[in-house]
Amino acid sequence: MDIASIIKEQRQELEKIEKEERIIERERLKEAKRYLSHPNVLVITGIRRCGKSIFSYLLEKGSNFAYVNFDDERLATLKAEELNTILSAIYELYGEVHYIVLDEIQNIDHWELFVNRLRRTKKIILTGSNSNLLSSELATHLTGRYIDIRLFPFSFKEFLDLQGFNLSKIYTTEEKSDIERRLKEYLMLGGLPEVYKFGKQMAVKIYEDILTKDILIRHQIKKVNEFKNLAKYLISNSSEETTYSKLSRVLNIKHISTVSNWVGYIEEVFLAFRLERFSPKLKQQFIAPKKIYCYDTGIVDSIGFKFSENRGKTLENAIAIELQRRKEKNKELEVYYWKDATQHEVDFVIKGKTKVIQLIQSTYINSKDELKEKRVKPLLRASSELKCDNLLFITWNYEGEQKIDGKVISFIPLWKWLLSD
Repeated sequence: MDIASIIKEQRQELEKIEKEERIIERERLKEAKRYLSHPNVLVITGIRRCGKSIFSYLLEKGSNFAYVNFDDERLATLKAEELNTILSAIYELYGEVHYIVLDEIQNIDHWELFVNRLRRTKKIILTGSNSNLLSSELATHLTGRYIDIRLFPFSFKEFLDLQGFNLSKIYTTEEKSDIERRLKEYLMLGGLPEVYKFGKQMAVKIYEDILTKDILIRHQIKKVNEFKNLAKYLISNSSEETTYSKLSRVLNIKHISTVSNWVGYIEEVFLAFRLERFSPKLKQQFIAPKKIYCYDTGIVDSIGFKFSENRGKTLENAIAIELQRRKEKNKELEVYYWKDATQHEVDFVIKGKTKVIQLIQSTYINSKDELKEKRVKPLLRASSELKCDNLLFITWNYEGEQKIDGKVISFIPLWKWLLSD
């Protein structure tokens, strides 16, 4: 195996993509560049095929750097003790490099010591499709010496940028109509870059690759059909409350601990994430049902419910994803949902450092007349219980303010909220 040739081909493939395709500057690129001036190691995690490789390539384009992708089957048999051959090939190709990008490095067992040695003289960028990249021995060997960034599929703002849409601050009626049309497209396609190139079937292919390569093979799961049924159930019921015991009963999986482990694997690979029910008592948060959301609305539309079938659920899932994205930028934010003993529910509770700072309800309405009392009442109840007067409805196309029972409630269309800072 000629490792130098493989590494050279990998670099040429990235350069070809940059040359032939429209590449946009991701929202966190400048932030990541700032981080690189301080820590020895920058860790970029995120769902498979969300653009981590191009992101890491753009970080150091123009400088003397090396790029190695360990998701290449030709490097799959490498052992940790053979990683020095990678370094020799890098020096053979590029001489003395300042930066080294190691893509999907977690595919090599016991890689941490190799990285720990490299970071003493190089700036290292690691990418991975598994959150365990951070909870492994990396944390032990690199305590205080790395910063991590989670990369999401394209945001709506990035989606518009990719299409060349002018993201000005003031929009005409015609432009608003155009944005709504594009938003429908975005919600159906999602934010995985390859879906735009090859069509919606790529969302299914990426989903299947995540299940097979990142979970079933890695964790040696023998009950393949049962696991796939669980994954599909979670995606199809995105935004619904659930418990491990309910999943165990519905899917006829004998042990609740098995369900818990499998859901954990799905979260590890950034296919789905959970929201806890808000409670000032931690014990209550732990034992209450959870809400599960998918990281990409395109996968939901391909695997679970369709946008046209359940627009309300799609809208809620899109908001949940965006809140996770904003939470990554502001580490003080915490996101929950709320439900009281009488089953009144608020979709999102945003907590700052010491208090609840916003309550958000989602509803697929286009006018004031479509607003239902059963969506307003829980918001007012939560406002009183959680002592928060910052109340927001995210709608499809209704904007304004209403004063109800002495509380001012703001209404904003989804597209405008997604484009806001």
